[in-house]
Amino acid sequence: MLPVIYSDEFLLHDTGLYHPERPQRLTAIVKALQAAHYADKLEWQVPTPVEKRSVMPILQKVHSQEHIERVQRIAENGGGYLDGDTPISKSSYDIALLAVSAWLDGVDRVLATSNPAFVLARPPGHHAERDRGMGFCLFSNAAIAAYYALEQPGIDRVAILDWDVHHGNGTQDIVENHPQIGYCSLHQSPCYPGTGYADERGEYKNVLNIPMIRGSTVAEYRIEFESQVMPFLSRFKPDVLIVSAGYDANAADPLASIELLPPDFGLFTDYCLQLTRKILFGLEGGYDLTALAESVVATIERCLV
Repeated sequence: MLPVIYSDEFLLHDTGLYHPERPQRLTAIVKALQAAHYADKLEWQVPTPVEKRSVMPILQKVHSQEHIERVQRIAENGGGYLDGDTPISKSSYDIALLAVSAWLDGVDRVLATSNPAFVLARPPGHHAERDRGMGFCLFSNAAIAAYYALEQPGIDRVAILDWDVHHGNGTQDIVENHPQIGYCSLHQSPCYPGTGYADERGEYKNVLNIPMIRGSTVAEYRIEFESQVMPFLSRFKPDVLIVSAGYDANAADPLASIELLPPDFGLFTDYCLQLTRKILFGLEGGYDLTALAESVVATIERCLV
């Protein structure tokens, strides 16, 4: 059984009409997973309610109090924007906290079972820096999960693999000076947010950025996985791997220009499984509903083999 941590409450983060990061992303994935041939092997888990899990201490380790309060204040005032791309509705602060709780639940499940789990939550997180949210992201879910994992017994090193088409500037901002967290990103360049240069290595040589040119296919990604990603992660020797699982590198996606297909994410998952089965996958981007859903199906399928 593979845990899928999900709640319909994540649909309440209202980004407005025509925004690409919309609730239908999750409903499309849920529908596809329920129809998958392995549907009986999924364990649907509701995230721990925020009032039953204190998320604030770990949130405050990752984000400034000013940023946390800014998100809360905008929501309490009925909604608004962190920046031109990042809307906040009246429910968004509470839902973002629930998303954090879901990622923490995912860590708990992975460590308890030594097997993968998938967090199907929104809003996404990898663009949220310590002091600001941006790029559809409010709180840095993957970085928060990494910090949380390091608080658990026997966990000394955590790696984050980010295969979203956009560089996870927020994740890197938060972890690049942490010796126990490794960060690896493959992302289109040039592309939003204009960060993630190959010469950025982190204070402890714990960062690997791999810019991919427009039109890159799985052939180019395979080369980078085998020549850079796998050696980097193997050298880092993480006790748990967190995957910022964005699916906007699909050829069908409207926000980028990489030419991957949904089955290619199954290949990426195979590479991760060569390293460890202690993997937490958490949803980031992906804005073509069909390609997004098919890619999540492909990711989870490989974990069940």
